[in-house]
Amino acid sequence: MNLQTGDVVVATAGKEKNQIFVVTKIENNFCYLVDGKRLKLTKPKKKSLKHVQKACKIGFEEDKLKSEQEKVNAEIRKFLKERSLYV
Repeated sequence: MNLQTGDVVVATAGKEKNQIFVVTKIENNFCYLVDGKRLKLTKPKKKSLKHVQKACKIGFEEDKLKSEQEKVNAEIRKFLKERSLYV
């Protein structure tokens, strides 16, 4: 799978199954996910790449993810909600 930082993905396994996230970082066979509500930039979820699937072509701005400011969590929630991905 060809994932990049800022991509929107859906979890396919685990307790987060069918939930939508934004990828903040990719290392080896793992990616770090945030949703801006429960999983924030300061404490992302580490998940195996084989347990996520790309959800849409439009991604979140990579520059903002690196800032790790609290307002970015709100922007992530808004980004997912505007695209009717956030429940």
